[in-house]
Amino acid sequence: MARESNRHPLDATGIVELAVVERGGMIESRHLGAAVVVDAGGAVLNSLGNPDALVYPRSSLKPLQALTVLECGVDLDDEELVLATASHSGTEQHVAVVRRMLESVGLGEDALHCPPDWPLDSAAQAHARVGGERRRVTMNCSGKHASFLMACVANGWSIDDYLDPLHPLQLRVHETVERFAGEPIGHSATDGCGAPVFALSLTGLARGISHVGMGADERTARLTSAIRRHPWAIAGEGTPNTVVIRELGLVAKVGAEGVMVMAASDGTAVAVKCVDGSSRATTLVALELLARAGVVGRDDADRVIALTTERVLGGGEPVGGIRAAF
Repeated sequence: MARESNRHPLDATGIVELAVVERGGMIESRHLGAAVVVDAGGAVLNSLGNPDALVYPRSSLKPLQALTVLECGVDLDDEELVLATASHSGTEQHVAVVRRMLESVGLGEDALHCPPDWPLDSAAQAHARVGGERRRVTMNCSGKHASFLMACVANGWSIDDYLDPLHPLQLRVHETVERFAGEPIGHSATDGCGAPVFALSLTGLARGISHVGMGADERTARLTSAIRRHPWAIAGEGTPNTVVIRELGLVAKVGAEGVMVMAASDGTAVAVKCVDGSSRATTLVALELLARAGVVGRDDADRVIALTTERVLGGGEPVGGIRAAF
């Protein structure tokens, strides 16, 4: 299924300094990586480092996986559609939607093949740990997996092997990713949740999320509208993705290991990868790039960066900060 290419993974030759952490007037830490901004037609407006090297998008692929589910004929309401796209926090509100998705096709949480995990939300996790155990339904990818199962039931496909790369659903996902990215998949592996994950260039990833952000057709328009109406569902209250969507109306999706994508309604999109695997600076870098592209106002970008960026404290007081280094 996967076609290996001559493109190489992002390495030390293709990275630049994206952000720095300052404490007491001295740089304490540096985040290195690459990033790219594209317009609605896919043309590169700005790039840092090598945007053509391969990265694993991880959960930033979820919008394209959710679109595949829609293309398979699954009838999702708006909350369910956002949960299909989500890296959710495992709150009662999130879990209730996932259970509703499973129940709609006569399945329980035991049908999920994502690994059991604690909720990401601190309050939900504290409650779950009192006499509880890790569960599949509270794992942050359970909404995506529930939507996968709904697609299988709707099309008469087997559910026991729905994560197999050669399963009809995963072959459809593969095709969707290549179509939206406008490039062949460079490598395939297994994501943390057990689903196939496909390596793309940052440019291809940005082009894919650009189509989503501008709602280029009926299905992408439905997805984008649902995300903007229910930002709580894609992550959780207070999380960077939810704050960015609510405050700025962008489509934003984090990926593990330092990946972030954002897209505006005019199709301008950004993809960021920090090679240290940290997400500490990815929202800041993405918003800074969109501000410099004129898509987000400077004051709005600074306000949301302040809301979503980790504070640098000493003795409980601010003693520094995190800033873009480009």
